[in-house]
Parts: sequence; structure tokens; C-alpha cells
Amino acid sequence: MFVLVEMTDTVRIPPWQFERKLNESIAEELNKKLANKVVYNVGLCICLYDITKLEDSYIFPGDGASHTKVHFRYVVFHPFLDEILIGHIKSCSQDGVHVSIGFFDDIVIPPESLQQPAKFDEAEQVWVWEYETEEGAHDLYMDIGEEIRFRVVDETFVDTSPTGPSSAEASTSSAVEEVQKKEAPYTLVGSISEPGLGLLSWWTNS
Repeated sequence: MFVLVEMTDTVRIPPWQFERKLNESIAEELNKKLANKVVYNVGLCICLYDITKLEDSYIFPGDGASHTKVHFRYVVFHPFLDEILIGHIKSCSQDGVHVSIGFFDDIVIPPESLQQPAKFDEAEQVWVWEYETEEGAHDLYMDIGEEIRFRVVDETFVDTSPTGPSSAEASTSSAVEEVQKKEAPYTLVGSISEPGLGLLSWWTNS
């Protein structure tokens, strides 16, 4: 679920921080820049693990700050495919079950990856597993807040870095539409379509 990623960056330290130890100032700046941010094709950055190398610092004309090239390792949330995680159901919609693991909410289990047969209850706004037994079908509801065990089957990264206007004719209405359609930079796709996966309450003695 968590991995160490080697990174390189040039860190700017303003003059009023020169009285502090360089390592402390650099660590603080790196966490300000990266913590809780998604790096494209890397994952969700959590916190600095360690600094492996500091190169020479330079002060450029017109800027009193120091600029240091830093090699470091960062703790990143990036589950591997087929890894099994446990989270809570955040919401349900026609698109599937939306899951949160506390610090990360962009997890979706699409309808075709639920235990089958499944149906969406419009009144309750939840998905239901129609569990077949010898006595007939039993409706097992996927209620909001319930703990759920799922397998990571896919991931999607979206480049959300700012871009300039595509043309001079870009209107305000299109800009509003773009904001409304804003996608999450990192999304996990889960599956519960196998025995042992799904709500924990399904597989424990009641």
C-alpha cells in the first residue's frame, strides 16, 4: 500500500531561514510542496522519509535565497494491483460503490465488479447483493459507513496541471463546464466479485 519513491528536486530556502539547520528547512519545504499531493504516475505523497544527498547550494543574482538540489525518498500511497484493502462505504450511485480509506476517497467499485446478482435501490440509494440460498434470495444492503474489503484491479492517473486557454474563443460557460467536470488526479478501481470480499459483516458470524 505504501512505497518509498526516490525523487530529486531543487529546493529554495529564503534568507530568514538561514539560521536553521539546512536539513530541517529542506525537509519542511519538501513536505509543504508534496505532502497530500498526487504526483502523476507515482501516487499520493504522504511524508518525507529521508534525505539521501544534498548537492551544493547556490545564491543567484537578484534572489537572496539559496537553491539546493536534493535527492530524497518520499513515502507514497500507491497500492499494487490485486492488493486487498479495507475501507468504508462513502456513498453509492449508479456508477457503483464509492469507498474511502480515511485519507484517500477516490476509490470506486463499478457495478460489474460487485457480488452478483446486484441491483441499485433507488429509494435507499444503496447497492444490494441478492444473495441466493435454498430458502430464496436475501437482500444484503451495502449501507453507507459499513466496512468493506475489496481488491484493487485498476488505477487511473489524470494530468490536472494547469493549461492555457485552447483558443481565443473559449467562453465563460465552457470554463464553468470544465470546473464541473474536474476529475480526480488519482483514482483506484476496486472489485468485490469473489468470495471473502465485500462487507466484513457478510463473512463474520452474526
